[in-house]
Amino acid sequence: MELLEIITPVLAICVICLVFLLGRKESHKGESLPLGPTPLPIIGNLRHLNLKNIPASLSKLAQEYGPVYTVYIGPRPTVVLHGYEAVKEALIDQGDTFLGRGPFPIISDIQNRHAQPFDPSSILSSAACNVICSILFKERFQYHDEKFLFLMDLLNTNFREINTLWIQIYNLWPKFIKHLPGKHRSFFKKVVAVKHFILQKVKEHQESLDHSNPQDYIDCFLTKMEQEKHNPMSDFHLENLAFCGSNLFVGGTETISSTLRYSILLLMKHPEVQAKVHEEIDRVIGRNQSPSMTDKTKMPYTEAVLHEIQRYSKLLPCSIPHAVIRDTKFRQYVIPKGTTVFPLLSSVLYDCKEFPNPEKFDPGHFLDENGGLRKTDHFVPFSLGKRICIGEGLARMELFLFLTTILQNFSLKPLVEPKELQTQPVVTGFLNTPPPFKLCFIPR
Repeated sequence: MELLEIITPVLAICVICLVFLLGRKESHKGESLPLGPTPLPIIGNLRHLNLKNIPASLSKLAQEYGPVYTVYIGPRPTVVLHGYEAVKEALIDQGDTFLGRGPFPIISDIQNRHAQPFDPSSILSSAACNVICSILFKERFQYHDEKFLFLMDLLNTNFREINTLWIQIYNLWPKFIKHLPGKHRSFFKKVVAVKHFILQKVKEHQESLDHSNPQDYIDCFLTKMEQEKHNPMSDFHLENLAFCGSNLFVGGTETISSTLRYSILLLMKHPEVQAKVHEEIDRVIGRNQSPSMTDKTKMPYTEAVLHEIQRYSKLLPCSIPHAVIRDTKFRQYVIPKGTTVFPLLSSVLYDCKEFPNPEKFDPGHFLDENGGLRKTDHFVPFSLGKRICIGEGLARMELFLFLTTILQNFSLKPLVEPKELQTQPVVTGFLNTPPPFKLCFIPR
């Protein structure tokens, strides 16, 4: 008993000393970094962050520490860029050195309703997913197809999980938590299942491939693989094909679905805006032909509405983490090679100098004095620079065609008074998703 009483405080002292030394090591490593709140060993600045709303916490810290500051996300230093000038200076002016990808461990480790009320989430997700399927496989699924429902369940579940508190914690201490039970394990299993789904389609393509006449993304990739089969350094191999296909599903399904759900919600909240979009659709396209991309340039108000929906909803408040690829002088600071950088896109999208009353949904933010579409460098829902979202062009086409087709045929009727609709995200982690709602599609 006496020996235990002696050993216990000695061990405690040793642990405290180790933690102190680790803290000093991290502090010394980042001594040239921008100033920020004082971190604690191991947990860093967690006491300054609300893990359910990290972007809001980071914006609040910017008020105290300025547009460029450092926070410790767990044990790792992260440089936060707040506001358009800082984000542009890094991702455009010094884009070559901010080209690296910062760690995001949970990823890197792996209508007909007869005017009745219904939740549009499932049908919108299915429609967006089918677009990716047609690009990858040249195949569109019936919404009740078992294989398609299996794929949708994998994607939808993981999209919800990535916004949970547990996944945020995993991203702080991946080397430790990966050995524990938890939701990250099921997340990994679903990522693997999506990969296997794609590889099964690849196998089917290999059996019928005509290199002289590729039909879809997989055919093109397999053709390039054949051309580079003797190049040991080639990036065209099956593992990368599965990875790229998975990225298309992750980046092009729930993001489009969530933006469309936000579109419907905001148009119900603001019936005067919905009425103006209806008028422009009737005037430019009419009721008897389907919308096409040639209509887009003739519909500045609808375009402004789509821009404002993306600005207001700020689906991705923080850009996917960047990293500097070498020691980098940025303003009056030196950022060491490999340091994670968070460009805070919400600070650009909600810049009150560029967008008066940024908390207010107002398509006028993107209209000039003549009613034309006002272009602005502050419109960055897809990020900017050399790491800009590769699917931006596809996403813009999908959003325009889906929304104009819906509004050409239906009026959106909420189940409550428009002023009672809530538009704030239910939970905000690294992604903003609209609150659940039901509505009636009323044929026009």
